[in-house]
Amino acid sequence: MTKSPPDPVSSIRNLGPAVEASCTRAGIHSADALRDLGADVAYARMIASGTAPHFIGYYVLVMALQGRPWNDCRGAEKTALRARFDAIKAANTPKGRTPLDAALAEIGVIKRPGGPPDGN
Repeated sequence: MTKSPPDPVSSIRNLGPAVEASCTRAGIHSADALRDLGADVAYARMIASGTAPHFIGYYVLVMALQGRPWNDCRGAEKTALRARFDAIKAANTPKGRTPLDAALAEIGVIKRPGGPPDGN
């Protein structure tokens, strides 16, 4: 008897080819592996492997693993997820900033850590 291949990440409702590609880069090769890791660990691995952190992508992943519609996150639950996302992002990006954030801070578009936007 031949063992069937594992279900792909994209077999989970609301997770498509882009999430599957990010998971593959992070070493997550099946829906079961993603479920076993959970959203927080999986998203941290995705960031560490080059996926740009984005809150909507994170909460879509959380909702998908709970079997809920992607836009079912509201109110206090969304606020709590934002705090979790911010912590995951800070722990898995250089100095808690994406390369884009660092570049924007360098040219004065956003505030530099510990200083005003113009660096003075």
